[in-house]
Amino acid sequence: MIEKLYHNRFELFLSSQLAILFGSLVFTPIFFESVLEPVLFLFNLLSGVLLISQRPKLMWFCILLLTLSALLFGISMVMGKELRTLGFIRMTVYFLFYLVVTFEIIKQLWSVAQVNKNVIFGLISGYISLGLIGFFICLSIELIAPGSFQGSMLQGQSQPELLADELMYFSFITLLTIGYGDILPVTVLAQKAAVVIGLLGQFYLVIITAVVVGKFLQQGDA
Repeated sequence: MIEKLYHNRFELFLSSQLAILFGSLVFTPIFFESVLEPVLFLFNLLSGVLLISQRPKLMWFCILLLTLSALLFGISMVMGKELRTLGFIRMTVYFLFYLVVTFEIIKQLWSVAQVNKNVIFGLISGYISLGLIGFFICLSIELIAPGSFQGSMLQGQSQPELLADELMYFSFITLLTIGYGDILPVTVLAQKAAVVIGLLGQFYLVIITAVVVGKFLQQGDA
């Protein structure tokens, strides 16, 4: 059972990521961001634990992060709201988790001998993970220094759940180097974060994707 799940680890991880990104299209934003999204993140963390289950030390570290995240979510549900301090801790937990899992995804993609469907899923999930890392960076900056990001979409935004949705959008738009300009980083820290997110996206496409494509071409010539 575990071996079968491990074989489909990238599919499970990617499906939970897509649910996090696009679940708000099905459910109301406030309900999704405050209730459903944390549950999906917990499932994503669980699938991430499966993804690194071949690395015992990392696996137990991520289990610890998963437990802490579940505890913080439970406290927020009991209180009926999430305190700024708890929110910052939760963002830190997610940030550490995605750093570890993204590094492991890249390592597995780099060492893969044969490119197949699962590798393609892993390639996509790794790129999405970079966008989520960027989101946690941006949200943490906004929690520490409110007003670091400004624009028409954030004007007068007082609901933390909707603010998080907009910063998620900003992170992926920056990662994709689209840059519509509707949300702007206005502090030095926010601007540096935008540069880091853009560089991560380019490095991933130029290096990791190129390595996988090269292996696929070699596989076809063999």
